[in-house]
Amino acid sequence: MALVVIGGHSRSVGKTSVVAGLIAAMPERHWTAVKITQFGHGVCSASAELCDCATADDSWAITEERGRSGESDTSRFLVAGAERSLWVRTRQGNLAEAMPSLRQQIADAENVIVESNSVMKFLRPDLYMTVLDYGTADFKPTAREYLDLASAVILHDGPPDALPAWSGVSLKLIRGKPVFRVRPPRYVSEEIVSFVRDTLRTTEARRHRETHL
Repeated sequence: MALVVIGGHSRSVGKTSVVAGLIAAMPERHWTAVKITQFGHGVCSASAELCDCATADDSWAITEERGRSGESDTSRFLVAGAERSLWVRTRQGNLAEAMPSLRQQIADAENVIVESNSVMKFLRPDLYMTVLDYGTADFKPTAREYLDLASAVILHDGPPDALPAWSGVSLKLIRGKPVFRVRPPRYVSEEIVSFVRDTLRTTEARRHRETHL
């Protein structure tokens, strides 16, 4: 099983669009898609607005998306071609409680793609890509914590001399990493798809060799 994680430094930078784009571009992977949302006091970490993310027991929940309206993020994953789409909702700081159930849910999946930063604390993916937008000042602590682990960066295109609106985050953490520039609403280019496909093939070939030593 290949595991891909897509993160980003803030809400509304295109994480969901990247996940959906990769699912659509690589249908041969038969993806199980996972979206992780954290909430606190009725406020969603994804939108910073009042929401219905809170679970009945006010701790965590995992639900499987069935609808294909494309109105929700998890529905967009199904529309893009995912075989399954799961929504993990947890209180801020409670993701650890949901992880045993999530691991069980994806145990038999052919390949898994997750939209999250915080899951990096619990999983070691074959590929972690982060979406950055110099024009968005907010920078999530989880995105900062795992920025140096990114295999590549998906960067919103802008002026060559543009500087990040955020502060306190060193770009040295991504120095030397592949950077793919995108222009919304197109978040996934042929170059990004080739990079993901080649990286997964290389990882799987190495894993196969190690297994048969």
